[in-house]
Amino acid sequence: MAKKISVAVATAVGLGAIIGAGIFVLSGTAIALAGAYSLIAFVFVGIIAVLIALQLGELGSIMPHAKGAAYSYVYGAFGSQLGFITGILLYFSFATAIAAVALGFGSYAASLFGMSSSYAIYFAMGLIFVLSLVNIVGIKKAAKADFGLVVVKISILALFIAFAAFVALFGHTGFSLANFYTPSKEASLTAIFAASVAIFFAYSGFQSISTFTSDIQGGANNAAMAILYAVVISIVIYFLVALALMFLVPAAKYTIAADPLSFALAYAHAPSYIRIIVDIGAMVATTSATLAMILTSSRVLYQISKDKLLPKQLRKYNKFRDVAINGVIVSAGIGVVMLFAGNIYVIAAISNFGLLFSYIISSFAVIHFRRIGKIGSFRTPGYPYVPIISIVAVMALMIGMPKEALVLGVILIMSLIVVYYAIVEIDEKKPVKEKLFN
Repeated sequence: MAKKISVAVATAVGLGAIIGAGIFVLSGTAIALAGAYSLIAFVFVGIIAVLIALQLGELGSIMPHAKGAAYSYVYGAFGSQLGFITGILLYFSFATAIAAVALGFGSYAASLFGMSSSYAIYFAMGLIFVLSLVNIVGIKKAAKADFGLVVVKISILALFIAFAAFVALFGHTGFSLANFYTPSKEASLTAIFAASVAIFFAYSGFQSISTFTSDIQGGANNAAMAILYAVVISIVIYFLVALALMFLVPAAKYTIAADPLSFALAYAHAPSYIRIIVDIGAMVATTSATLAMILTSSRVLYQISKDKLLPKQLRKYNKFRDVAINGVIVSAGIGVVMLFAGNIYVIAAISNFGLLFSYIISSFAVIHFRRIGKIGSFRTPGYPYVPIISIVAVMALMIGMPKEALVLGVILIMSLIVVYYAIVEIDEKKPVKEKLFN
């Protein structure tokens, strides 16, 4: 019998995806968009993430063997049409996230070796290739590797925060409130929502835990706790690092870039050994997050195919190693292609649409299962208010997304509807007819 993954290791997988995707890569972008008000966005999005995490915990306890994260829950609740649309959108989001986080790795690697930022994309491609091989080795080994990476990067973040606090308290310039000055343009509600969209991408990694609920000791209840632990720990770390960034550099100086910690240390003239340690730590963090994203996306793709909504070639699954081999290969390929989609914010925005859509439908899935009396061992506290609040909050975030991401998302949904019904018509299947009103 295969050895189960502990709650600590499962939490580490979630932390690996959340921390690597956000703190080291997108924290500077959030500050560039909303200045000091990005701190509000970090907390706001963290609360939303907690609410969603609770609901995914309940859905995971109802369907503990599902490997497709939110897709599996939507498919189980609402069937193939909405399941197909949600699944492809979610998969595309995770596969795109591989590129965003790997690009962060490449930026820090280029900084560490004193190379031009143009080399970042080559480092990113190499990382995706290597981690694809790690995932093919198997989920258990990948998860254990992630646990070790998380321990290292949290230590690195502690060093960064401590250095920033030292500079603020004892540096020759000392702490200045002027660092938190935010022009009116960045202090607007629109700017805060824009920062929230970027940050929400950073929290997306917690869903990776729900793709292997059945592999966790104690089953769904412990999986739900692992998701919650990962999100809450991340909120605290995010807030402290955002403060540290603004201790070192005035908020107005930040731009959209994939290596904000490296930029902050260089601006503050930090000792070279600290810059080297943090750059290495950032590379470790983004490695961890990319590992989790490849793992999650491949399992989502496998599950969609297993439900026969995608070609059977994607159902190749090595039971001994517990890995969706073809899913890993396809995800890695998409990740490499998306490296050329634009800067870090553009890639994150593209990824976000499918995530937000899947969370909205997942909240409806919780309501659906409760209505039909299908209740798991873990229940979302505050029902039905938590699902309703989540739906409204996530819809507000979608409205605040960049226009380009919204347009692309709508086009993708329309395309998926056309593809779905084209296949249904070719197979001469009868459409499901629901009576919406009595």
